Amino acid sequence: MPHPDRRSVLKGGLALGTATLAGRASRAEAAPVVRVDDPRLGAIVDPEASLATLYAEGRWCEGPCWAPALGGLVFSDVKANRILVLAGGAEPGRPATFRAPANNANGNTLDGQGRLVTCEHRGRRVVRREADGTLTVLADAYDGRKLNSPNDAVAGPDGAIWFTDPVYGIAEPEEGIQATPEQAARRVYRISEPGRVEAMTDVLDQPNGLAFAPDGRTLYVSESGASLNPEGGRAILAFPVEDGRLGRHRVFAELEAGVPDGLKVDARGHVFAACIDGVRIYHPDGTRLGRIATPVVAANMAFGANGRLYIAASHAIHAIDLKV
Repeated sequence: MPHPDRRSVLKGGLALGTATLAGRASRAEAAPVVRVDDPRLGAIVDPEASLATLYAEGRWCEGPCWAPALGGLVFSDVKANRILVLAGGAEPGRPATFRAPANNANGNTLDGQGRLVTCEHRGRRVVRREADGTLTVLADAYDGRKLNSPNDAVAGPDGAIWFTDPVYGIAEPEEGIQATPEQAARRVYRISEPGRVEAMTDVLDQPNGLAFAPDGRTLYVSESGASLNPEGGRAILAFPVEDGRLGRHRVFAELEAGVPDGLKVDARGHVFAACIDGVRIYHPDGTRLGRIATPVVAANMAFGANGRLYIAASHAIHAIDLKV
């Protein structure tokens, strides 16, 4: 039996029409969108801050990455098979096409030299864009077998690229090409140099977003197994990092519905997680501080200039100003 559409699971089974989405977006901009669960949230975001919609014509927006050298906010539209760039990233506008087709690109990040690193579902690989626009393949296999479908990536404190490899791109028809996994597990990998791929952990069912703590000593990874299996995990795990290796994990936060997707960590160590009800914000000790609500399920986010947070949520790109 084929897997149910994971986005339906993420949305909690709600079928939303275009009119409903538009109505919710309007209310999100008109009413407060910040929920305070702990007064410490006030140091991160103004409880009265508003959510701006910068773009709302995508199919499934993902992988936002603030890259001024490339024109502004770079993001993937996975199901539309393209990467776009929203110039400036400050006002609503029509983004320019950055790369199309884009092999159903998903996560994007910058390496230590400011080069764009992209996870491709359809290509089942991680690539780096060089200054002349050519692509260098950083990883497309492990142990002689094709990767599943690289999902999200982050640059580690030592410059290595870390990425997650769940099966979404080979399980969902609109996100890649359906195929039988060649890997025996869904892992987190580390790329120290092009072609040198190391498996770091296989304890997660479907690893998704990932982010390092500011000191590089903790790696947070989203467990999104429940998106394909209702009995699967829906938590954020924290791994200690020492000498480029991961120690025994702990559960940092658990969700009661949906699954955590993209993760980001601010300079003070607060963890931002894209979830079914928006972006949840956690203190480094695991306390949930609050939430920035989005009209529909949030997929990922990126920090931009002047404390602005960009949020990819289904068909749209939103932005909200932070204090951090």
